[in-house]
Amino acid sequence: MNRFPVIIDCDPGVDDAVAILLAKQLPELDVRAITAVAGNVEAEKTYANAHKILHVANWDVPVFMGAAKPLIGAQITATGIHGVDGLGGVDVPGAVIPPAPQEAAWDAIYREAVAAKGELVLIAVGPLTNLAIAFGKYRALPELIKRIVIMGGAATLGNTTPAAEFNIYADPEAAEMVFQSGVPVHMVGLDVTLKSYLTAAEVDEIGAFGSEQAKFFHSILQNVLAFSTKLGLPGVSMHDPAAVLYAVEESLFTAEEAGVRVECKGRITRGKTVTDLYSDAQFPEKNAVVVTGVDRTAFVARVKELLKEY
Repeated sequence: MNRFPVIIDCDPGVDDAVAILLAKQLPELDVRAITAVAGNVEAEKTYANAHKILHVANWDVPVFMGAAKPLIGAQITATGIHGVDGLGGVDVPGAVIPPAPQEAAWDAIYREAVAAKGELVLIAVGPLTNLAIAFGKYRALPELIKRIVIMGGAATLGNTTPAAEFNIYADPEAAEMVFQSGVPVHMVGLDVTLKSYLTAAEVDEIGAFGSEQAKFFHSILQNVLAFSTKLGLPGVSMHDPAAVLYAVEESLFTAEEAGVRVECKGRITRGKTVTDLYSDAQFPEKNAVVVTGVDRTAFVARVKELLKEY
């Protein structure tokens, strides 16, 4: 087994919670830290939620507070989907939320990157503000990161706007810095995450496993499942879990190298990930891998298997 050091940068968030529950069960991931960023809800809530999820998972991982707002522009949230608390209103009795460490998320990222001697993988499933600040502060950092797996963007469609996916739209300038950092970026975007869904029956099946983790999983997904049903979707998309599983089990997915840039100035296209995947004209370099497909049957089976192990 090839175990590798990882930092999970996230904005919990319901699907972030599922991603963390799955990460705990993946022996390949040596998770050195979780860094919280404003996104689905405000930064103080994402920091608290990370601790709540770790309590549910019975997992001891340090959590660091990150950026409370994007590099430029106003903050947006997704409370209409994730709830004002970020976890669908589900309480986590017994969870202890310590004061945020003095060390900021971007400093922790750099420290762990140095310690990992070029082997650190960043799994970023929220807005990319923390990573952008880290790259801006530590100019040697790109040489110390092996790769970045993000949940964000799309080669085709958007969700927060017709052009842009939420995580990229929340901080396009940060995303552009990450894509232009020189570190290989693996983009697990809407092209694949909308195909990586669980039906209501599959969510119920996992909830029936009976563990505290399975019951928590079932509870936090109910509001998102109702939202997805209203949109006519076949189930609840496992956006962030798809990125975590891709980091370990690429064989479940199909992907292709591409050039990717982020539109930061467009009036109606701000936040769009512009790829040359389907274009005759190509960018000068292939700076990313765009994930476009998933074996959904195998994906669902793996999610069930990992959650059943609790």
